[in-house]
Amino acid sequence: MRAHLVQMTIAWEDHEANFRRVDGLLRGVGVARGDLVLLPEMFSSGFSLNTGATADRDGVVLAYLRGLATRLGAWVQGGRTVLGDGAEKATNEAPAFDPTGRLVCSYVKIHPFSFGREPERFVGGSEVVAYPWGDEAGGASDGGAMTVCPAICYDLRFPELFRRGLAMGAECFAIGANWPDARQAHWRALLVARAIENQAVVLGVNRTGSDPHLSYAGGSIVVGARGEVLGELGDEEAVLSVEVEAAAVRGWREAFPAWRDVRLK
Repeated sequence: MRAHLVQMTIAWEDHEANFRRVDGLLRGVGVARGDLVLLPEMFSSGFSLNTGATADRDGVVLAYLRGLATRLGAWVQGGRTVLGDGAEKATNEAPAFDPTGRLVCSYVKIHPFSFGREPERFVGGSEVVAYPWGDEAGGASDGGAMTVCPAICYDLRFPELFRRGLAMGAECFAIGANWPDARQAHWRALLVARAIENQAVVLGVNRTGSDPHLSYAGGSIVVGARGEVLGELGDEEAVLSVEVEAAAVRGWREAFPAWRDVRLK
């Protein structure tokens, strides 16, 4: 199975323009049935606090992600803003679809970014979730299915979330982000750390370009369970495609079983 991390320049508050951009970047990539496509946080709008304009009220973002999954025959994890009728605050979510278009989970960002004023317009979630990348819906018949735990941007700074995912059986963490270039070194270091301490594959996709407030340096990366870098981008708009093997994770955990010694209480 391969993971495809779509590092993109996000058009500000423009769903349709960003749908076209994702389609264009994936064209010619060769996504195979059962692969995983990972998109940045708020990929269809950018990190905007203007929730009244960016919220997926009519479900167009969810419909796009579902259509992308069925069209490619792949697993797809994206991002969207959800604002319920009458709600004062929105949620920052990462929905995931299997290749049949079934919504397998929708993770709500647990840690809104207070330094960036996110809590003013967004409320945090409370539940760590996971989904089985490569189960029967994805066509993985070789025992290569992996349990994936999604996370969003600022969550990366909170290792306890990842420990909870590990306790749920996570072998892979998939993080979508709008991580500013001012703290780019932290992005890379924390992704490598999360892989090493959980003996898990970590997929981190960041955006590139700029919005009206910040600039972004990309740096999307795939880190193996030993902490080895399996693939990495610079600040260019591109798709990072990397082979991911469940057997490699399980082999390392068996050879050096530090994960068994975790004490959550």
